[in-house]
Amino acid sequence: MKKLILALTAIAALSGSAFAADLPARTYSRAPVFEPTPSWTGFYVFGGGGGGVWDANTGVVVTGTGACILCTNEKQGGDGWFGTVGAGYDWQFGGDWVAGVFVDGQFGSLKGSIQDQGAFATGWEKNTDAWAVGLRLGYLVAPTVYSYVNGGYSGANWSGTTLLDTRTGVATGTHTNSFSQNGWFVGGGVENKLALFSFLGPNWFMKTEYRAAYYNNRNITELDGTNVPVGRDITFKPFVQTISTSLVYRFNWTGAPVVSKY
Repeated sequence: MKKLILALTAIAALSGSAFAADLPARTYSRAPVFEPTPSWTGFYVFGGGGGGVWDANTGVVVTGTGACILCTNEKQGGDGWFGTVGAGYDWQFGGDWVAGVFVDGQFGSLKGSIQDQGAFATGWEKNTDAWAVGLRLGYLVAPTVYSYVNGGYSGANWSGTTLLDTRTGVATGTHTNSFSQNGWFVGGGVENKLALFSFLGPNWFMKTEYRAAYYNNRNITELDGTNVPVGRDITFKPFVQTISTSLVYRFNWTGAPVVSKY
C-alpha cells in the first residue's frame, strides 16, 4: 500500500509539471506613457537685431526756374544696424503646414548719402525705423523646425539732412526734412526650438529672417533756412534689404497628450 501511494504521488507531480509547461507564458501589460506633442498654434512675441542695406534711385526735379544742366540719375545707398520687436499668431493645419499673421518694428540707423549734382550738394539720409504687418506660410521640416516665406505692408521713416557743398564740404544753407514712405515687403526664414534656453522652459525659439522692402518714389524737397522750398527736389525710391535674428517666446507650445509608441 505504501509503495502504491508513493507511485501515485510521483505520477501526479509529473502530470502537473507537464500541464504547466503547456500553459501560455504570463504576459504583463504596460501602462501607456503620455508625451506632449508640440503644437505651433498660438501667440508668440519676439525681439532681436540685425543689419541691413538700402539702395535708392535718385535724381533731381527742378520745381522753380532754371534747368538742371549737370543733373543725372544716380544710385545712392547706405547700411547699418537695427533692433526689432514684434508679435504674432500661428495656426498649424494639415499636419505639417503653419500659417500666421504678425506685426513688427525695426529701430536703428541705416545710413547712406543723397546728392543734388546740379547744385553740388550732398547729405546723409538715414532709415531710422520701419514697421510691417504681414502674413507668413511655411512647412515643418521637423516637428520643431519651421521654414517659411512671408510678405505684406511695410512703412519707413527717413531722417532729414543738412546739405553740404561737394567741393568744399561747407554747408550750402539748405536742408531737407524727415519724411515717411509706404511700401511692401517679401522675405523668408527659419524658426526652430532653442535647446540653449531649455532650462527656462520649453517655449523658447530662435528665428533668422531675410526681408526685402520696396518703397514708393518720394520727392525730397530742398529748403532754405526758413523752410521755404528753393525750387529743387531730390527724387528718392529706396529698396531695403535686412537680415535679423530674434528670440521667440511661444505662449502655448505644448499641445494635447498622445500615447507614446515606446
